[in-house]
Amino acid sequence: MPKLTVEGVGAFDVADGKRLILALTDDAKVDQLHACGGNARCTTCRVEFVTGEPDRITEAEKAVLAAKGVTGVRLSCQIVCDHDMTVRCISRLAGSGRVDAGKRPQDAIIPPPVWISTTS
Repeated sequence: MPKLTVEGVGAFDVADGKRLILALTDDAKVDQLHACGGNARCTTCRVEFVTGEPDRITEAEKAVLAAKGVTGVRLSCQIVCDHDMTVRCISRLAGSGRVDAGKRPQDAIIPPPVWISTTS
């Protein structure tokens, strides 16, 4: 069972393979934004990795980050918890001016993931 540590919040055991966005909202109870419903379109679910950044990325995540010109962050909707990781939540409902965090993301990564290495 992977351990998710959320800076300033705590450490949580999460189900292996659970989407990071769902681990943040369900297990850590963080008010993490996910305006597009976890579909790799808006970048509001972005997090910074302190440790344990995955060495793979979905094509959808890579494309949306590049299109928005965003670097140094990852999309929590496109990451699975399959190892220990520590993240900093930088996109939260509090202070955002939004009415809600977004529609609850599905259990599976959307769009279906096509994985590529971040090291190549």
